[in-house]
Amino acid sequence: MERATTAIVGVGPGNGAAFARRFADADHRLALCARSVDYLETLAAELPDARAYAYDASRPESAAAAFDRVREELGPIGNLIYNAGSAVFGDIDALSYEDFEQAWAINAAGLFQAVKAVLPDMRAAGSGNVVVIGATASRRGGAAFAAFASAKAAQYGLAQSLARKLGPEGIHVSYVVVDGVIDIPRTRQMLPDRPDELFLKPAEVAETVYRLTRQDPSAWTFELDLRPFREQW
Repeated sequence: MERATTAIVGVGPGNGAAFARRFADADHRLALCARSVDYLETLAAELPDARAYAYDASRPESAAAAFDRVREELGPIGNLIYNAGSAVFGDIDALSYEDFEQAWAINAAGLFQAVKAVLPDMRAAGSGNVVVIGATASRRGGAAFAAFASAKAAQYGLAQSLARKLGPEGIHVSYVVVDGVIDIPRTRQMLPDRPDELFLKPAEVAETVYRLTRQDPSAWTFELDLRPFREQW
């Protein structure tokens, strides 16, 4: 059986790195994609069959060019984990139009372009997985989330449309709502008084995402929420 190739868009030291390690443990080839390749190259050196790819999710041409390279070097893409997201926050008075547009470019248009780029491989195989990492903001918009919440809501709607279109073709699309602070050194330093029970452990998020890609088509999950029990929702 040919080994799977998994592409992860948006790889940093939190969930992105945890996804990479979990799929590496399952013997996948890995395409690690992000705007800055410095961290990617360090992580790739720690994992078997992992390579770093410069990828700007806000630029449509990034997807086609990056995934063409992935195919040449690692083979057809069987799994896409879309973990890219804009961290621009503010209300209508604080945000510029450029801020708003950037959030939509990364969360919604970026997902659209990435899926477009990997679909030929998945359709040729008659199977595949697209896992979109979302947020509670996709379901409600706070006053200071004008750009982020609207972009995540668009992302959620696109993912739902993709699931309905691609499911009959054997391609499983799922949307994971990650609600909480990710447990990495930077967030621990920022929130030193926050109790352990309010941090999400990246390895556990990654384990759940991996299991989504292993589900039988008779019981596929579309929407899944992940949060610590103490997180208010």
